[in-house]
Amino acid sequence: DSRTMAAAATRQIPIVCPGHTRPLAELQFCAVDDEEEQRTFLVSACHDKMPMLRDGVSGDWIGTFKGHKGAVWSSKLDPSGYLAATASGDFSVKVWDAITGKNLYSFQHKHICKTIDFSPNSKLLATGGHEGLLRIYDLLSCQQVAAAQQNDEKGDGVSMEPKLVLTQSEEKIYITKCLWIDNEMVLVASSDGKIRVWNVVGAGSLSYTFEVADGAVEVRDMEIRAIDDGRTMLIVAAGDKVSLFDLNSKALVSSFKMPIHFREEGGASLHPSGSKFIAGGSDLWVRVFDTLSGTELDCLKGHHGPIRCLRYAPDGKTFATGSEDGTIRIWKTDA
Repeated sequence: DSRTMAAAATRQIPIVCPGHTRPLAELQFCAVDDEEEQRTFLVSACHDKMPMLRDGVSGDWIGTFKGHKGAVWSSKLDPSGYLAATASGDFSVKVWDAITGKNLYSFQHKHICKTIDFSPNSKLLATGGHEGLLRIYDLLSCQQVAAAQQNDEKGDGVSMEPKLVLTQSEEKIYITKCLWIDNEMVLVASSDGKIRVWNVVGAGSLSYTFEVADGAVEVRDMEIRAIDDGRTMLIVAAGDKVSLFDLNSKALVSSFKMPIHFREEGGASLHPSGSKFIAGGSDLWVRVFDTLSGTELDCLKGHHGPIRCLRYAPDGKTFATGSEDGTIRIWKTDA
């Protein structure tokens, strides 16, 4: 019938990025302004132990960070694009030279590492995982130690102790995601449905807790996005809901029940305009929703496995999705 034909005519064919051999775990875009050019990079964490760096526009492969012995759950570039960090099931976090791929530092943990994030000034690295401890590493002092130990033969990177370790809860919980708000405050999402805001100056202190989910529903994903009206928003995927908080007022702006759930995988990302968001999880489809009403605007089909992670590009013109099928797809926002 004519509707099916119209849908087929407008069906979007995304850029497919091959290379990974196992389910994806996390995607992050990074826009880098250097003197010569502005470039956007896309970094991907994957269960195949081989986090990859790509051109964020074309999807072309740039390099692979080789050295982890277990699944990589998180991979990030620092804001300058010179450093990369990865968190793995091999109980370690590694920091890499993003230009050469050399492993600079290795931080041993006592359990699976699920998440890392660079502070906006690139001086600190936050890590979290199954121990339920937020660790803060001072990358400047790592740099000094590395300079003193230039005879590192094995190339495993310099090892350092964290400058701060913060226990999230007396209960046994684990950390799913951590994100810096600024150079002093870190958001820490956990398996108990809470997002704790830590001030990491000095001995560290808990400054606020967002109650995201009813009961112990694991927070699967969160993203901070400065939107066009001047607000800074926090979008959260947990259980079967996507919630939006205003980070400045700390108010819950909206919460929408999804046609999918995030109990095993998935996430959500807010468009820079603030007007729509994408979500994916327990099925093969990527859906676009209106932020005000929660109405489904679009449904994109192409992956052959559940959606594990997804992010809008910084300019909002495209978004990337990673699936259990081992591929990354880059879609146009307004195709």
